[in-house]
Formats: sequence, structure tokens, C-alpha cells
Amino acid sequence: MMQLLTPHVYWAQRRGEIFLRVDLSDAKNLNISVEENTLQFRGQGHGAKGENEYKFSLEFREPVRPEVEHRSTQRQVDIRVRKQSEHWWDRLTQQEKKPLFLAPDFDRWLTESDVEMELKNKEEERINSIRVESRVPKDPFLGVKRGYLFMYNLVQFLGFSWIFVNMTVRLFILGQDSFYDTFHSTADMMYFCQMMAVLEVVNPLLGLVRTAFLPALLQVTGRNVILFVIFGCLDEMQNKAVVFFVFYLWSCVEIFRYPFYMLGVVGTEWKLLTWLRYSLWIPLYPLGTIAEAVAVVQSLSLFDETLMFALPLPSLLGGSLSFSYSLRLYLILMFLGKKKHFIQPFSTSLNT
Repeated sequence: MMQLLTPHVYWAQRRGEIFLRVDLSDAKNLNISVEENTLQFRGQGHGAKGENEYKFSLEFREPVRPEVEHRSTQRQVDIRVRKQSEHWWDRLTQQEKKPLFLAPDFDRWLTESDVEMELKNKEEERINSIRVESRVPKDPFLGVKRGYLFMYNLVQFLGFSWIFVNMTVRLFILGQDSFYDTFHSTADMMYFCQMMAVLEVVNPLLGLVRTAFLPALLQVTGRNVILFVIFGCLDEMQNKAVVFFVFYLWSCVEIFRYPFYMLGVVGTEWKLLTWLRYSLWIPLYPLGTIAEAVAVVQSLSLFDETLMFALPLPSLLGGSLSFSYSLRLYLILMFLGKKKHFIQPFSTSLNT
């Protein structure tokens, strides 16, 4: 049978609260209550006398509320009791002589003057913060910038949503046959969205967004090379299944990215949207990069055959330099740029 002992108890106060720290680790079977203005504590744990059952009672100096809040950790039991009236007590217990097991909690101990000084310092900090903010010049065009960025992200969201819905419906209706006419059914909207995306290169230069200029340039340029040069200029590429996968993966990323930034402009966050934006990015972005690389590889032989965009060589060398060599170099640069962009995706939210 365990011996009944008294634990070490440490106390501190504020104007409206009493804090008690019971030196009892790994406590269990706790029974803590306030009855007739007396705190009753009983529990089992490891205290000054080892693993035993410990109990104590404290009759408070002045009335307290009957509700007791407590939290047990591996090292101690923390108890908080609220005073009936907010003022400082000259001692904790009704009896003048302090119980032997009770001592001040110097980690939390504050006198009334300490608290007043703390409040005074906080008030001074608040006033100084207001003064500093009042000295910072306000941007007279902030509302215009927010409106522009909000509308830009909204338009892009609607555009990519149209592409996503169109391709999804056609996939369910036509099945794999929809792979081969994706370009002809969605290219106009994709052209519009990617031409609009050029603004994502301009915005950092104007200081409208926090993103760096180079990542935005690499992202927009890479997509536009795929869309306008490879798909747009080669009729043979427009009927290939790779177009479907490139367009679909692009739209899957953007239907979450643009509304995320759109809400960020107005200072709103939806946790589900934030989770989707950053979680789906992880598999979709590298898959999109692979699809783009496949499109580049499939176009190499076509540029060699058609000599489209080939660079004429001097007559001494004869012939011309195929554009496919430029695409091979671009393929290497694309993977390097995509790797950097994947680590730090750019933003179209307001730079404030």
C-alpha cells in the first residue's frame, strides 16, 4: 500500500488569477477541486518521496471561483484558479503561517509594481508602433494594384478552368479519341492564357509582386516555346496525344494556383485551397515537365525534316543548322530552370 504524502507546491499570482505548480511527475488519477474556498488535491505520481500517492489542501486568503483548470505534464501539474475579485493578495492562504510544503514560484513571480511596469512598457511599445506606422508613406495606388492583380488572377483562373472542364468532359465522352484533337478544341483559350501570362514577367519588374524576375521569366518562356513554337508551328504535333497531357497538367496546376493568389491579394486564406495548391503541385509540376520534354523530343525530327527556323550556314560550310539543336540545348536549360522553379514557385500575390 502506498504511503500518503504531501508534494512540494509553488505559487504565484496576477490580479485575477492564482498559479500553482505541483512538483509531481508522471501524475495520474488526479482529483482536483475547490470546495468551500479550499483547494483539494489528490493524485498519484513521482514526487519528493518517490512513487506514491500525494495530497494537500489550501484554504485561500480570499474567495475564488469554484472552476479549476489544470494541466499535467511529465514533470509537473499546473493549476490555475481565478479570483472572485481582481486585486493583489498579501498572502495565499487564510492562515498567516505558510504551510511547509508551499513556496513562491520564482519563475512566474511578479509583484504588482512589476505587472504595472510590464503593462506600461507594452503600452509604450504599442504607441511607438503606431507612430512608426504613421510615418510610413501609404501607397496611393495600393487599391489599383490590388484590383489589377485580383482581376488578373481571376481571369486566368476562369480561362484555365474552361480548358480543364472542356478537356475533362471530352475525355469522358470521347475517351482516348479526345487526346488527338485537344489542340484544335482548346488552343485558342490556351493562347489567350499564355499571352496573359507574360504579365507575370512584367509584374516583378514593376514591384507589384514578391516573386523574383528570373523564375517567372523561365516559367513563362518555357511554356510559350512549347505552345507557340512546337505546337503552334508544327501541324504534325497538333494531332499528337502529348498535347492533351501538357494542356491537362498545366490546367490542373493553375486552377488551384490562381485562386490561391487571388484570395491572397485580399488577405483571405482557405486552408483547403492552400493545402491543394501546395500538395498537388508536388506530383503535377514534375509530370508537366516530363510531358513538355516528350513534346520537345517528338518535335526534333520534324524540325530536321522541315528545316523550319533552320539557321543558314556560310556557303563554305554548306547546308544549314537545324533548329533541333537549339531545342536540345533548350531541353537541358528547361530541366535546370524547372528544378529551381519547383523548389521556389513564384507568386502573383501583392507585394506589400
